[in-house]
Amino acid sequence: MIEVQDVRVDPSTRQTWRGDREILLSRKEFDLVHALIARAGSVVSREELMRDVWGVTFWTSSKTIDVHLGWVRRKLGDDTRQPRLITTIRGQGLRFELGMAADATSSA
Repeated sequence: MIEVQDVRVDPSTRQTWRGDREILLSRKEFDLVHALIARAGSVVSREELMRDVWGVTFWTSSKTIDVHLGWVRRKLGDDTRQPRLITTIRGQGLRFELGMAADATSSA
């Protein structure tokens, strides 16, 4: 079980909770959240996410990540305009935040 902020994921059962509420995620959504929360506090590059979540070492567009990230943020109740859980670090990747305050260099 991995818990950061009020989000918990159980890799063995592939379940996710926000507080006391279970969040139903698709397979790829869970893989994306797991890849980020397992490295909470660290920036995970889009290349790493494409490799770890989608199993590819190349891609032509990061739109796939952006679409899935949008779905994950909505399901977790993370404000897409001012995210507190998963932040985008321009030119670097994504980070699952350890605390409630997002970094000033982040943007949605």
